[in-house]
Amino acid sequence: MESLFDAAQRCLNAREIDHKLYLTNQTAQMWHQELLSIESRQVPEPIGEPGRPAKPELVLPASVPKRRLGTKTGLVSLIHAVTHIEFNAINLAWDAVYRFRQLPAQFYSDWIRVACEEAQHFQLLRNRLLELEHDYGDFPAHNGLWEMARKTAFDPMVRMALVPRVLEARGLDVTPGIINRLHIAGDEKTVAILEIILRDEIGHVKIGSYWFQYFCNQRQLNADRTFSDLLNQYFTGQLSGPLHYEARQQAGFTETELKALESMKR
Repeated sequence: MESLFDAAQRCLNAREIDHKLYLTNQTAQMWHQELLSIESRQVPEPIGEPGRPAKPELVLPASVPKRRLGTKTGLVSLIHAVTHIEFNAINLAWDAVYRFRQLPAQFYSDWIRVACEEAQHFQLLRNRLLELEHDYGDFPAHNGLWEMARKTAFDPMVRMALVPRVLEARGLDVTPGIINRLHIAGDEKTVAILEIILRDEIGHVKIGSYWFQYFCNQRQLNADRTFSDLLNQYFTGQLSGPLHYEARQQAGFTETELKALESMKR
C-alpha cells in the first residue's frame, strides 16, 4: 500500500497549479478509499520551499503594493492577495500531513480536508480574477505564512498554535471588514466567495485549536499558558486591527487566549 506521506509530498512539491489541484483531489480520494497507509520508516525531509509557479514574484510584506478598493486595479489586487493566501494554505495543509508522523488517523483526515477546501477557495478566487481579466501571478505577493511554517516545522504543537491559530486566524478578523467594503463597492460576486471562505476558515482554525489542545494534553501542558508563551516567543511586533471575538470563539479560542492576543496589540 502506498504511503500517505509520499502522496502528500507529491502534492506539496507540485509546481504547476492545475497539477497541484489534481493531486490534491486524487490524494484525498485515495485516502477516503483507504488506499494510503500512515506507516512509514522514512523521516520527513527538512522543510524547504514548497512547489509553486514562477509567478507571483515574492517580495517583503512592506513591498506589496497597496491600492484603493474603489478602482478596478485595487479590487483585483485585493482578490489576488487573498488568492495567494489560499494557495499558500494548500501547501501548509499538505506540509502538516507530510511532516508530522505517528499521529492519529483523524489528524491526517482533518488536514486533507483542509487542503481540499483551500484548493476550492483558490479555484473560486482564481476564476474571479479571470473574470476581471487577470490571473494568479499578475501581482507580487509576500511569503509570511510559509516563513512561519519553516519556524514551526520541528513541532506539531507549535505549528498548530502559530499557523492556523495566529496567522491564518487573522482572516477571521479581517474578512468581515473586506466583505463590507466590497458590498459598498457593489462587488457581490466576490462577496459570495469570501462568505464561503470565512465559513470554512472558522472550521480550519477550529481544527488547529483541537489539535493544539490535543498536543498540550498529551504533554500535560496548560494550553492557555502555552499559547501565551509561544506568542511571546515568536511574535515581537504588534497585532493590528480588532479581533473578531465571535468567530474566534467558534474556532475554539478561550477568553484567556483572546486576552493574550489583545496584549499583542498594545
